[in-house]
Amino acid sequence: MTASRPTTGRTEAVPASGTVHWIGTGLSTGSSGLGALCDRAARVVLWDRTADRAAARLAALGLTGRAEVGALDPGVLEAAVGTGDVVVSMLPATEHPRLLRLARDRRAHFACTSYVSEAVAEQAAEAAEAGIVVLTEAGLDPGIDHLMAHRLVGRAREAVGDTAESVDFTSYCGGIPAVPNDFRYRFSWAPYGVLAALGSPARYVSEGAERTAARPWEATRVHRLDGAEFEVYPNRDSLPFITQYGIPDGWRLRTFVRGTLRNAGWRDAWEEVFRTVSAGDESRTRALAKELADRYPTTETDRDRVVLSVALDVRTADGAGWQGSCLMDLTGDETESAMARCVSLPLAFGITRLLAGALPAGLNRATESAEEAGRWLDFLGDNGLRITYDETTTQQRGDRA
Repeated sequence: MTASRPTTGRTEAVPASGTVHWIGTGLSTGSSGLGALCDRAARVVLWDRTADRAAARLAALGLTGRAEVGALDPGVLEAAVGTGDVVVSMLPATEHPRLLRLARDRRAHFACTSYVSEAVAEQAAEAAEAGIVVLTEAGLDPGIDHLMAHRLVGRAREAVGDTAESVDFTSYCGGIPAVPNDFRYRFSWAPYGVLAALGSPARYVSEGAERTAARPWEATRVHRLDGAEFEVYPNRDSLPFITQYGIPDGWRLRTFVRGTLRNAGWRDAWEEVFRTVSAGDESRTRALAKELADRYPTTETDRDRVVLSVALDVRTADGAGWQGSCLMDLTGDETESAMARCVSLPLAFGITRLLAGALPAGLNRATESAEEAGRWLDFLGDNGLRITYDETTTQQRGDRA
């Protein structure tokens, strides 16, 4: 079940032109990531509904003069994108297929931070035949979590091999208030989307069996990191990532879960939300989302916090074992939110790898090898995303070496 990438029979990627079209100026467009990209790309164009809005966003990021600006008037973007350019979608995920189609039509490459949808996957298969690179899942979660997972799986395989009796893998990420309020959350993006996501079932592995949580919050448990207490619950479908992370067939999974992290007390604070989501009344859910967003907005004085924890524990039948963990805990400041930095920096590095010709044509999810993940993690560390890494090896029984 080890993940692999075909090395033959693929169309060579169209050479990158060096021009990057960054489309969207929302809260995930951070000064760190966009600034790093401006340092490395030959030309960056920031696109918004109007050129004035794009210029204002550049000024707010302290990047005036570092990039050009463009207005998303009908036909203007289409005319501006050339062969080998990179189209970066920072718009909602529903807009990705349209922009990917534009990139394909112009023989340009495409990048975003979102999970791969069916529509994007289908177009990426066609893009591969045309030599177009499609970079996805290259933000925080998904993105940095993938890097951590590949590093841990790679190190564990080096330590214990591809056969293990018991394996526990967990990956939890959360954007939370740095100073918890009574609701244990502040809204910084699509309020309805936050609530609606809770209605999607989660699949994961627990106690050696595949499980489905129809109401993910009902699987909430306490999670302790560096002496602090959080709450975590499974999110989406974890099972496809077993293959994506290169988990060997010979590893017997006891736990495999990717999920969401929240401040302690979150489940109690959200009881009204859970009742509403369970009722299945979309109009009431939308009304509650708006009410809560008005009551708990993110203001200029609020500071956000991003916590990402990925851990792997591998035990063999003869008593050998390996444990490893990666932890990133970042609080935003007056210059940039933690979320913007954590989303835009890995995306920027992925785009520079694309510009350098290091990514093959077709679908790419951040990175899919431990070696390449190391390059990304080094870049993130050099740019202020401090990640704590720990590992411990347990010797076999009777081994006195």
